[in-house]
Amino acid sequence: MRLVRMALAGVLVCGALVGLGGSSSSPSMDQRVEALLATMTRAEKLTLMHGGKACGYVGCVDGIPRLGIPPLHLQDGPAGVGGSLTGVTQLPAPVAAAASWDPALMTAYGKVLGAEEWAKGANVVLAPTINIVRDPRWGRAFESLGEDPYLAGRSAAAEIAGIQSQGPIAQVKHYAVYNQETRRNTPGSDARIDERTMREIYLPAFEDTINAGVGSVMCGYNPVNGTFPCENSELQEKILHDEFGFDGFITSDWDATHSTEASALGGLDMEMPGAKYFGKPLTESTINVDESARRILTSMFRQGLFDNPPTGTLDTRVTSTANAAIARQIAEQGSVLLKNTGNLLPLDAARAGSIAVIGNGGETSVLSQGGGSARVDPEYVVSPYQGIKERAPSTTYQPGTVRADGAFPPVFSTFRTNFFSGTNLSVASGSRSDEVLDGSWRGGDPGTGRKSQWSARSTTTITPATTGTYRFSLSNTDGARLLVGDKTVIDTGWAEHKARTTTGSITLTAGKPVPVTVEYAQFTGNAVLTLGWLQPGQDLHNDAVRAAAAADLAVVVVGRFGTEGADLPDINLPEAQNRLVHDVAAANPNTVVVVNSGSAVTMPWAGSVRAIIESWFPGQEYGHALANLLYGNVNFSAKLPVTFPASLADAPAADPARFPGGNYSEGLSVGYRWYDTQAIQPLFEFGFGLSYTTFTYTALAVSPPSPDGSVQINYTITNTGTRPGAEISQVYVQQPPAAGEPIRNLRGFTKVQLSPGQSQRVTTTLAARSFQHWQNGTWARTPGAYTISVGASSRDLRLMGQVIA
Repeated sequence: MRLVRMALAGVLVCGALVGLGGSSSSPSMDQRVEALLATMTRAEKLTLMHGGKACGYVGCVDGIPRLGIPPLHLQDGPAGVGGSLTGVTQLPAPVAAAASWDPALMTAYGKVLGAEEWAKGANVVLAPTINIVRDPRWGRAFESLGEDPYLAGRSAAAEIAGIQSQGPIAQVKHYAVYNQETRRNTPGSDARIDERTMREIYLPAFEDTINAGVGSVMCGYNPVNGTFPCENSELQEKILHDEFGFDGFITSDWDATHSTEASALGGLDMEMPGAKYFGKPLTESTINVDESARRILTSMFRQGLFDNPPTGTLDTRVTSTANAAIARQIAEQGSVLLKNTGNLLPLDAARAGSIAVIGNGGETSVLSQGGGSARVDPEYVVSPYQGIKERAPSTTYQPGTVRADGAFPPVFSTFRTNFFSGTNLSVASGSRSDEVLDGSWRGGDPGTGRKSQWSARSTTTITPATTGTYRFSLSNTDGARLLVGDKTVIDTGWAEHKARTTTGSITLTAGKPVPVTVEYAQFTGNAVLTLGWLQPGQDLHNDAVRAAAAADLAVVVVGRFGTEGADLPDINLPEAQNRLVHDVAAANPNTVVVVNSGSAVTMPWAGSVRAIIESWFPGQEYGHALANLLYGNVNFSAKLPVTFPASLADAPAADPARFPGGNYSEGLSVGYRWYDTQAIQPLFEFGFGLSYTTFTYTALAVSPPSPDGSVQINYTITNTGTRPGAEISQVYVQQPPAAGEPIRNLRGFTKVQLSPGQSQRVTTTLAARSFQHWQNGTWARTPGAYTISVGASSRDLRLMGQVIA
């Protein structure tokens, strides 16, 4: 800070010498920005506008020591500190947090994220993701906040408040119409969309984050009506800056910059991760870069990065028991009870009997998170089996199926390679104790002669329990091979960061120890390597069904992974998992199914099981949260932030011309709006979620419109059950037919905690926008009667009233 004070000590503002101390004569933020900007050379301004020297974070902007301008360290963060950093907390996926419908909990989510990023030395957090989940096949659905712009906007605003309260700048993403991974960042992903749909569905959540004071926005990959977002002046200059009043800076998604002049003139302020377009090409241009530098400095000053820079380092351990407790609470409040026939749940700890946990997701392949830039590497993950077994020690476990990619149950814990932190090979905690690392082995591509960036060898010894054929699987990216004894059982060959699973077999003798060696060469970074096996006579499916039949209760954990960079081909669980649920349910009438997914999946067995829980990707405290819910220590309260269709054919963008074709011809009919308009019965509707108690709604009162166009409503919620619980009431508005709107739009929600027999009067103010639609370039209101519905979901509407607006 001393350097910048020295640099600005002689700057004249309004004819007076301005000091930068703490006196009443201290300059305003705008004065500080302008004073600093006036001292900067063009080269220094350009330094702020692109990636600089590698610094260990996913994005690095060089500081300017001459002027005391600190560097910017940008780090992934939708679900916790990413980039393969260690000593961090793996939070539940953002979709799980959104399912809580609880802004206060979203703020707590943001505080954990912001505090851990800050303590790691990051001062820009690449979060939250707020793109609307247009289709459940979107690979990044898990890291966003659902299908409704009002829910996403309120949730994101609360999370941003939490992030920025801890020091860093939040960078909301991805502006603006980014809803698929297929052909992303190419003209083949062009979103062809009308203005009204964009304004009413895909932009409101971004407007809410601007109103919440977010410091930065990331422009996305996919073109909008033929123009890439990072050079789209209509989106960035006209709407974001001029209309929404955003005075912070816009950063490109990584490699989403496609031009120099068009991007610089179209509103992009910072290219990431390098300087292909904003380095030498912009230096040699005559484009004025003052406004971009001003926006970057404005966000830095407003967030206090000059006066209070982070002091943490990449190696700092930032997780804590307090942060883990928040992660557990979010997993509890975000898990949705979809079915509970005959009140099978909650379990009575004194009478629950024996429990069988079934499914590879229950222990050997826990789906606690999605992939891509939202990936977080925690110190531990509590599996469903571990969490339940802590409560019921006699609990048994069977994987039931191989992993979706064909991998067998792991021999030992998964290898996690970490190029960014310079580690050769690390093994997750709880793994074997006889770990040996050898960084001397080097591999290469025999076709090109290319050498790996670094490689490793790990060796252990196994003692077969029986004589027979053992089948091994090796799941990895880049190159790897497995040696059992002196025989090469698996050689994956060489590829550049291409994930695949390869299998092989070998006959072993009971009681005879044999060395097992995994050799690995990596070209890229952030890879995971898993060694699995099947022992002689092992029948995963039938072993699981027999275990379920012998237990009093079966808990089957199923799921489907989602990741950045790849959309799903359908919304079905793997067929082996569906067959497992069917057969377990036939063997045990008391079957609970726990689903891990990033969005909606089909459930052909829904009518055959007694209870269904959607747990999303619930983070490192998964098992503890699930046990608390199963045993009733915590009551379910979450509601679905996305619709679950009965089949993909029912979904709004099922037509290939729409997804991944990029034709947004469904218009405003996104999510529940589509199912309402088309009179399609979903499997589970938007806003649906059960509880261990019951609630009634009474006495709706609707006030006349206020001068500002808002409308206040009041109603009473009563807990009519026997357990304390929270209810999330939802308010929907139906506009007059002449407005051309969907049947109803979410315009308010409130979460209330009530004891048995307790009532609470709820007051909700519906903003003027609730009664408007986009027409001819502005927000317009159609005169007439507006229907206001209040209820427990988009289809379970308990109260109804009208207002003339």
